Parts: sequence; C-alpha cells; structure tokens
Amino acid sequence: MSPVSMLLNILWILFGGAWMAFGWVIAAVIMAITIVGLPWARAAFNIAVYTLLPFGSRAVSRYDVTGIEDTGTGPLGVIGNIIWFVLAGWWLALGHLLTALALAITIIGIPFAWAHLKLAGIALWPIGKVIVPA
Repeated sequence: MSPVSMLLNILWILFGGAWMAFGWVIAAVIMAITIVGLPWARAAFNIAVYTLLPFGSRAVSRYDVTGIEDTGTGPLGVIGNIIWFVLAGWWLALGHLLTALALAITIIGIPFAWAHLKLAGIALWPIGKVIVPA
C-alpha cells in the first residue's frame, strides 16, 4: 500500500469508514447466524474489510478477474443479489448515502463522500464481486 493510500485510509477510518465497516460486519453476523445466509455473510465480511480500507483497492466483478462465469456471477448470483438487497443491501446503501451527504458538505470530505457513493453501489449488489489492488 502506498503512503498516500495509507494516509487516506487512516483519515477514512476517522471520518466515517469505521462505523460503516461495523455495519457491514453486523450484516455479515446476522446472515451467518441464519446459516442459510452464509454465502451473503462471506461477501459481507469481504466488503467490510474493503469498507474499512478502501483506498489502494477496488471492487470488480469476479468474471472480469477470472474470465469464468461462476455461481456468483451467473443467474444464481442475480437471485442472491436480489435477496441481499431485500434483507440488508438497502439499509447499508442508505447508511453510505447519508454518510456521503454529511461528508460532501465540507470540501475536504468530498473524496470520502465519493468513496461512500461507490460503496453504496456495492452495498446494493455485492455477490460476485472481488476486491483487488488498484
């Protein structure tokens, strides 16, 4: 991780990243408790780590990385994402949007607001995503 990414990640944690990562962990734990939600729990834990340290990495489709369509990137992934959206995706996206609005009020917070907006999109449709270095 570059020094600039490290500095941005530290500032990110201080200005809203930690509490949204905690939200992702809560969603993952709730999904894991249900046993049926284990596939969503795994994706939520991965994105919780990405939410905690987003600078220096990015989320892309697993198909773009491997070139092979799998369960998460095919029709079952779409069904899984719809279920995720209903159960947890909308409130995580709402949390990211509200945080982005609060951060966008200040000029310094605009890059962090932009990162929250990207995470809001991921919150709506996380299945089939993988986190890779930027």
